[in-house]
Amino acid sequence: MRNHTELNEFILLGIPQTQGLETVLLGIFSFIYLFTLLGNLLILLAIVSSSTLHTPMYFFLGLLSILDMLFPSVTCPKMLFYLSGQSQAISYKGCAVQLFFYHFLGSTEGCLYSVMAYDRFVAICHPLRYMIIMRPGVCVGLVMAAWLVGCLQATILTSFTFQLPYCGPNRVDHFFCDIPAVLPLACADSSLAQRVGSTNVGFLALTLWLSVCVSYTHIGIAILRIHSAEGRQKAFSTCSAHLTAILCAYGPVIIIYLQPTPNPFLSAMVQILNNIVSPMLNSLIYSLRNKEVKSSLTRVFYNVVFTALD
Repeated sequence: MRNHTELNEFILLGIPQTQGLETVLLGIFSFIYLFTLLGNLLILLAIVSSSTLHTPMYFFLGLLSILDMLFPSVTCPKMLFYLSGQSQAISYKGCAVQLFFYHFLGSTEGCLYSVMAYDRFVAICHPLRYMIIMRPGVCVGLVMAAWLVGCLQATILTSFTFQLPYCGPNRVDHFFCDIPAVLPLACADSSLAQRVGSTNVGFLALTLWLSVCVSYTHIGIAILRIHSAEGRQKAFSTCSAHLTAILCAYGPVIIIYLQPTPNPFLSAMVQILNNIVSPMLNSLIYSLRNKEVKSSLTRVFYNVVFTALD
């Protein structure tokens, strides 16, 4: 792959139409990134430290928190680096690695959302058999499948993108290396890689979205059959945070990869929402809308305070 190119590096041009705002953006994105890491770390700590949260639902939520720390870490540190006035260059291999892990973690997280939707379906539609169906071996198997799908997707997309020769312009009109921004720089016909990228991303996103819709259709029917308003409210409250997170995750993907003519500014804004803002919102959504997580976090804070005072 490397022998077909004369380029040693790419230049990331950053967020379009934001020249002169580097200092402001550095402050905003630094805060969001640190808040994302801290928020998801606290959720993970709350789940690990509370035995009442050692259930399949919170096992998946803990993994989602890990992904929400890793996913923005693929793009955000480099962006903060050049916003601080440092070099905007990224090596050829670094660009390929960034693209791979972006799609690897993003696809894995999409699969995990579907797994979490299935978990809620079993919990609400088959409550008496929940612990039998969602036994530890099944949970681990579902997670391993999600990681495998993500790895396979990223391998295909990265291979098709970087098998092309890059021998001319090296200025990437984006704040990180992604397929729509890198392919126009290829010195050969990139139509096949573009079709593969759009088809693979679109097919996976559509398949996962349909699986979520099927799970929540069954959940909705089951909730409507509950006679008491309190029961319906309790059932719905266990799903509302997950539904909100799914909408935040799938919306940007649909806009980016299905737009007929890529718009650099629109793509950058939507990618910022997807890469940086959504992982931060997930930590807020699951901590503020989940009584068990809030209760566990409160106990963690009390223990930390009392330990410090002692």
